[in-house]
Amino acid sequence: MNNNISGKVIIITGASSGIGLATAKLLAKQGAILSLAARRKEKLDQLVSEIVADGGRAIAFATDVSNRKEVSALSDQTLQSFGKIDVLFNNAGVMPISMLESLHYDEWEQMIDINVKGVLYGIGAVLPHFIAQQSGHFINVSSVAGHLVAPSSAVYSGTKFAVRAISEGLRQEVKPYNIRTTIISPGVTESELTHTITDEKVKPMIGQLAGMAISADSIARAVAYVIDQPQEVDVNEMIIRPTAQPM
Repeated sequence: MNNNISGKVIIITGASSGIGLATAKLLAKQGAILSLAARRKEKLDQLVSEIVADGGRAIAFATDVSNRKEVSALSDQTLQSFGKIDVLFNNAGVMPISMLESLHYDEWEQMIDINVKGVLYGIGAVLPHFIAQQSGHFINVSSVAGHLVAPSSAVYSGTKFAVRAISEGLRQEVKPYNIRTTIISPGVTESELTHTITDEKVKPMIGQLAGMAISADSIARAVAYVIDQPQEVDVNEMIIRPTAQPM
């Protein structure tokens, strides 16, 4: 294939659904070699079977990104399987948004563990390999909520603002090693993120936004675009909203 994706080894976290799933399918069609991670191994195995049946290459690893040892094992096993890592797509995330007055402490901790620590663990697991090979590409998922805050999004926005801050710091630090960094900030997108919302005050607000959601394929195409750029081109940040989304 005549692109800058074919033959690249790409780790995708949160690959069992939504943006991760759509991105895996698109990149596989463009010749990428995929290491797919999520907690739901049965979903990953089904995806791998589809990719392989279509002539692609992929492998699945059950991974909880909030567990540093599991993320390190994902990196190590990818290297053992394919001999290199070219791209890490830090996509896994959760969004059980709620009003602060609801005091959903467990959900706050879950968002911090997965959305922030999970990104850091991914960076930590892969960065030494990128430095050693003097190349690589981190793609970290933030959100439109990482650019603005709304009622009910205080903690979720906090985690996504953190992803942007971490990614910008990373960008500045890795320039001597020829490593690229990208922040992808989706707007309202079809996914399972809203399924984790338990706050009854918030559910009606989310329902109003659902009708304008764009497909996960829209974000997958953006991911493919930034990977496909020549090595000397570093697309650092993209915000992708539905045309109808005002915020």
